Amino acid sequence: MKHLFLIFSFAFSFAVFAQDIPSVNIKDVNGKVVNFKDLISSDKPIIVSFWATWCVPCINELDAISEVYPDWQDETGVTLIAVSVDDERTARRIKPLVNGKAWDYLIYRDFNEELKRTFNIASVPFVVVIKKGKIVHTHSGYTPGSEDDLYEIISKK
Repeated sequence: MKHLFLIFSFAFSFAVFAQDIPSVNIKDVNGKVVNFKDLISSDKPIIVSFWATWCVPCINELDAISEVYPDWQDETGVTLIAVSVDDERTARRIKPLVNGKAWDYLIYRDFNEELKRTFNIASVPFVVVIKKGKIVHTHSGYTPGSEDDLYEIISKK
């Protein structure tokens, strides 16, 4: 059983890392449609955090990163793009939550879940790290302190 899990994990991670950055439309908090591929065209590291307003671990992760994000930006030039996977019923909560948290992230909504499907995301939180147009790391779930591991990944040359 353990071998089967390892094989599945390897196959999944290979599938995510092997894919190109998708050309998918998402919306900013004001409803403006933007192409995801255009957002990540940078030589600096980019963290894409898939989250939802109803997901407590997602909010905890984004709160934890928010505390150190200005330092990360100064040291690495990183940009964090928070992509909400909220559906039509909960989408109205995005902007008030973000404003209340004062997150200094680029906030978008995967309004038709196409980006979520492209990355084969089953649950949130889900983080993708992109460097120079290539996916270099993914992880699902959040435990306190995992933002330290994320910093190690983005600070590697």
